[in-house]
Formats: sequence, structure tokens, C-alpha cells
Amino acid sequence: MSHFPTARDIALELLAAVLRRKRPLDDAIDDNPAMPSLSGRDRAFARLLVATTLRRLGQIDELIALCLNTPLAPRAAVIHDILRLGVAQLLFLRTPPHAAVATSVDLAHGRGFFSHKGLVNAVLRRLSVEGAELSRGQDAARLNTPDWLWRSWSRAYGEETARAIAYAHLKEAPLDLTVRDDPEVWCEKLQGMLLPTGTLRRQAGGAVTSLPGYAEGAWWVQDAAAALPARLLGDVAGREVVDLCAAPGGKSAQLACAGARVIAIDRSTRRLERLVANFRRLTLPVEAVAADALTWRPGRPVEAVLLDAPCTTTGAIRRHPDVPHLKSPEDVARLAVVQENLLRAATDMLVPGGTLVYCTCSLEPEEGLRQIEMLFGSGAPVLRREITADEIGGHSDWITPQGDLRTLPCHLTEYDGIDGFFCARLTKCGSPG
Repeated sequence: MSHFPTARDIALELLAAVLRRKRPLDDAIDDNPAMPSLSGRDRAFARLLVATTLRRLGQIDELIALCLNTPLAPRAAVIHDILRLGVAQLLFLRTPPHAAVATSVDLAHGRGFFSHKGLVNAVLRRLSVEGAELSRGQDAARLNTPDWLWRSWSRAYGEETARAIAYAHLKEAPLDLTVRDDPEVWCEKLQGMLLPTGTLRRQAGGAVTSLPGYAEGAWWVQDAAAALPARLLGDVAGREVVDLCAAPGGKSAQLACAGARVIAIDRSTRRLERLVANFRRLTLPVEAVAADALTWRPGRPVEAVLLDAPCTTTGAIRRHPDVPHLKSPEDVARLAVVQENLLRAATDMLVPGGTLVYCTCSLEPEEGLRQIEMLFGSGAPVLRREITADEIGGHSDWITPQGDLRTLPCHLTEYDGIDGFFCARLTKCGSPG
């Protein structure tokens, strides 16, 4: 690629990074050397194009297959990706057909696939005419969800809810902000709305860093569901709270704002640096420690621990449409072991009578309720402290029969959804010393 890379050139590289090298999209964007050379608008378009292609990949691949007499050879994987980006533009981004077709043919040419230019042209021209009607006849929710996830959600929540979850993933998530104070004032300044849970929500789009209040640290980006766990620790003013696996720091910031002395632990120094930078912008105090939560212990046991454990993030597919293409059932099993060990470590850090809030942004029961059941089954000295609807904006339908919190992407539909989160609150047995 000798010419100056365009947004579509970079989108093609990013799509390959996710689908074939199994790189998270955000990491691929951060690591792409040509990305900074694009204008802000082109950067946003490159990301939107790849995100849309990943969100609709099942549909897109079915439409491409309809137009091909024989499947593309593995060595023509780049052509497959060029077609995918072309179809995403034609059908889901409403790019003018001539532009979507011509730029896709240019991509094939630029990559040296001269003999495939006719194929790219023919497939995209046909879909520019027939694609809209063909896509209306597709089962979008089912096609864009990998089989293993569909089965998992159908088992856990029933097929109707699984379909509603998958349908929620077809739309880009709005931008959610946690505001330090004066939410009504910031709601007006940011042209957003306040959700019943207290989160400020506005439409996605535009550079977050140029929004009013960013530079002075008036708010931070945090999904409405992710803002709930920290509140379940109650009044933390003046108390020492350990936040495990803390980066990028949204929950730590909530705790610090509420007057807690926060010890933020994360294994990744790179992620922890981002947390410290966020706290600097927010002018909030934090003790940030780069350490493995499995082996690290506070100087003395603490009253409160928040554990947002590493998970498959299947509850955040609206925000991360690469997740279904990166994760597998093996990841669920592997991470469940990590979560089990972290839960034991977190329990160990508490004084008797202390509170542990465990959460994951996963829809998989193995990473949620199953973990709590296993902890009880192991004889750990903890009891469940049930979560009540008034602690989470009055949403009693988010409380499970066991008294835990379970949000689904199809909840809060009237406000454009919410991430899928599981959250349990536990108390360590025994009375405080």
C-alpha cells in the first residue's frame, strides 16, 4: 500500500486484525500506525465501518455467499473482507452505491488482486439493487449471534429473551456518563437525559474529549450498568475500599467521589497508567498498585472490596461488537477459574462483617450466579446480602430470585438499552473486631 492510507484501507486492516489475528478492536486501533494520520472524522468512520461489519457479520456473509457460485479460496481472504466492508456500507451505513462499489474495487486493486476486481464489482452491484430486500428477509438477531452464545443465552434466559438480547446488539450503544455533581446542569450542557439510575446518557458520536466538562473532570464515561456495583457498598465516606481489577477506573472514581480511600489494584501497568491519568483529570485521590489480586493483600483487612472480575464481556457486545468474534466457550471455562480464585482472594482481604461486591459484564451464568453458588459450596465464610430495587433506580425486574442484580442488554429499551451485568453482594461472617 504505497499510497496514503484512506479510512477504508485502515478499516480493512482492522477487520483482518480482529477476525484473523483475534485482536480486540480497540487494541488494533491503538496499535495501527496510520490511524493518527486520518482526520477525526475519518478515524470515526473507519471505526464505525469495522464495528458495523462485525455487528452484522452473519447477515453480510450470508448475502455474499448468495452471490457467489463457489466460496472464495482462503488466499482470497482479503477479497472476502473487502466485500464485507462494501456490503456494510451499502446496506447498513447507507453509503451511496457508486461510492461503496468504486472504493471497494479500488481496495482490491490497491492490494494487488487485479483478477478479483470484476467479482467485487459484480457482487456489490447486485447487492446494491437486491440487498435491501434480501436483508429484510433475514433473521438478523440469529444470524449475527454465534451458535454457542445463542445456546448459552437460550438456556439461561429462554429463547425469547435470547432473541431480545441479540436484537439489542444490532444497535450502537449510546454514550453514558457518570457526573460528579449537578447532574441536571450537565444534562442541559451535554444535551443528554438522566436515566432513572442517575446516569447521564447522550447519543454516541463526536470526540468525547471535546465535550463540555471533560477537561475540568466533571464526568467520566461509564455504562449505566457499570455504575451500579460501586453504589452497593453503601456509604463509603472515610472508609478504606479495595477495588480489584480496577482499570480503567470508573468504579474507583465513584468510590473516591463518595469519600472513600481507594486502593486500586490492577495487574496491567499499562491499564493502571490510564487509571492514574483519568484520576489526574478528575483531580481525585487514589492509591494505585500494579499487582496480581490473587497474591496481593492489603496491609490490614479492609471493610469493603469491589471485585469487577476479568470476564468474557459478553454483556458489553453493544459497545464491543468484536467480542462474539474473539471469545469462545473455552474462554468462559478459563475465566471462570480465574473468577473463582479472585473471589476467594477478595474474601480473604475483608474484616469480619466487611462487604464484598462481585460483578462481571458477562451474560454467561458460569461467570455470575454459578460463581457465587460455588463460593458458598466451598464453605467460604460469607453470606449473601440481597440487593433491593431502590438501590438501583427502582428496577425490581433486575433483581434475581436469589437477590442478586442481573441486567440484560434488552433492559431499559425505552432509553436504548444497557450493558449486561451480574452483581452479588456478600458479607463476611463474624462480627467486626
